[in-house]
Amino acid sequence: MAGHIQDRWYRTNPDGTGRPVKTERYGTGLRYRARYIGPDGTEKSKSFPDRQKRLAEQWLAQTEADMMRGHYVDPRAARITFRQYAERWVKSHTGEINSREAAERRLRLHAYPHIGTRPLGSFKPEHIRTWISELEKTVPAESHRRIIVGTVSAAMSAAVDDGLISKNPCRARTVQLPKPGKPRVSPWTAQQVFAVRAALPARVRATVDPGAGCGLRQGEIFGLSLDEIDFAGGWLTVGHQLKRIRGKHVFALPKGGKVRDVPLPPAVASALRAHMEAFPAVEVALPWRTPDGPIVAKRLIFTGSSSEHIRASYFNDFMWKPALSAAGVIAAAEQGNRYAAAREHGMHALRHFYASVLLDAGENIRALSQYLGHADPGFTLRTYTHLMPSSEGRTRKAVESVYQASRPLGGLDA
Repeated sequence: MAGHIQDRWYRTNPDGTGRPVKTERYGTGLRYRARYIGPDGTEKSKSFPDRQKRLAEQWLAQTEADMMRGHYVDPRAARITFRQYAERWVKSHTGEINSREAAERRLRLHAYPHIGTRPLGSFKPEHIRTWISELEKTVPAESHRRIIVGTVSAAMSAAVDDGLISKNPCRARTVQLPKPGKPRVSPWTAQQVFAVRAALPARVRATVDPGAGCGLRQGEIFGLSLDEIDFAGGWLTVGHQLKRIRGKHVFALPKGGKVRDVPLPPAVASALRAHMEAFPAVEVALPWRTPDGPIVAKRLIFTGSSSEHIRASYFNDFMWKPALSAAGVIAAAEQGNRYAAAREHGMHALRHFYASVLLDAGENIRALSQYLGHADPGFTLRTYTHLMPSSEGRTRKAVESVYQASRPLGGLDA
């Protein structure tokens, strides 16, 4: 046994006869106390009522088994509330500062009000199921709910690793996670891309080209610097991005920290050259990675009229959406109102167009994943698999090319 069972209603008679005598606690309070030494070397205990000595012995035996298997959880540690633990977990969360802030916001708005005060050790799958059903009332988008539940599950998994709970209640078989709900990508046509490009103000018109022609994200386009473009070799290096953290702009590594090289098509190179002739690159100094990081300077290809970096919020509302409307991609805004939300038609649509062009040309998924800066080619495949040419389509093209090449010989018309 990992300890022993103490009977607090009786003690051994000191007269040496071995007969038990009643203690001053006889008949009051919990009778049996299971006592043991925990892995940290301190004594711990749990009390049981009268007539439950067998239950106390079973609990003590289970505790010993858990310690031997490495599954032991300190009961006192399990009394920490989910909020108390999750707040510590967020602060120690590694990765980009934006990821930490997003996790903190999701927990604060959607988890703490419902499950924040519940002790970690008391969680059961039913509590997670109830919470997820409550989320449906306040978070309509199933994909957003999935991200929120994923954040809570990550905190619970960390609590398991830290020995505070034995199982993650979010991973129980009876807990149905919200579905990803990722919409099927419908890439723009070339006509739409160039119509939007033509409708943009001249100073930012060429922002379309590294997006549609090289697959860059918006922050990578706005952070594109002169030293990242190899006009002679035909390559573009995506070495950093412009991003906003706590209301301040910084330079930082691309998403996921993945620096990459992307082929620079001659047409995109020509468009960038023409842009820089009209609007020369401007040196902009910003903190690196965090608002209090060291200052670094980049000669940015794209800047605002005041020769500063472009602010995405202003660009999206007053340049991009009017261009979408002019090109017929979205409806015009009503007088005095802002344009309606159109997430599927943000600058990310240029990356989808780029992917569709490369897949149609026969580029393989691994190369496309590398050019897009995806961490996993499997993600690229899942996102764009429906855009890949079908086997029957490839068969038709292959046979057709053979027939077209053979027709001048005159042997196939008979």
